Amino acid sequence: MNERAGTTTVSTAKDTQDSEAKDPVRPAAPADDTADTGPTRETSRRWPRIAGAASAAALLVAGCLLFAEGRQLRDTAATSNRALTDPEATAEVVGEVSNALGRVFSYSPQATAATKASAKEVLAGKALVQYAALFGQVEKQAADQRLTLTSQVVRAGVTRLTGRGAHLLVFLDQVYERRGKAPSTAAAQLSVSAEHRGGRWYIVEITSR
Repeated sequence: MNERAGTTTVSTAKDTQDSEAKDPVRPAAPADDTADTGPTRETSRRWPRIAGAASAAALLVAGCLLFAEGRQLRDTAATSNRALTDPEATAEVVGEVSNALGRVFSYSPQATAATKASAKEVLAGKALVQYAALFGQVEKQAADQRLTLTSQVVRAGVTRLTGRGAHLLVFLDQVYERRGKAPSTAAAQLSVSAEHRGGRWYIVEITSR
């Protein structure tokens, strides 16, 4: 009960309850969890872009390295083969090898000794050993059949040439003449290896193809 200017006001329990019902206490609003997530979300969106850019850069660098290495290998192989870069040296080995083959694969019944001597001048290594082993049969055949053989290189190509060695593919025309018979012609294809010794080219291996 309150007394104001002669007026008495009585507050009852019911009035108090009605007042509380009209103005209830409101619970505090929950905190906004999204308030501080802005930078985190932005960072998470940046990571895929950064990772993608890094992968692209790595692939680009790897591609450049592979290209440079492959080009170096090709350039090394090309420049080390003088048959592709030195026409004068190529012509020299073709000329000497062609002349040597013409000498060792040409003979007559009266001149087998000269052919044997020529072989010792232009052959070496395995080629000389093989030739010496077979030439005994050639001498006998030439004497018995009165056989004359003339060989001439018609085409020769250098597939590999360095300062000390060469590999050639050679084509020959060979004419066989026997007394009392018409001449016959045959073609031969040889794979030849040569070595440069003392300013000259020596044939060191001959393989029939």
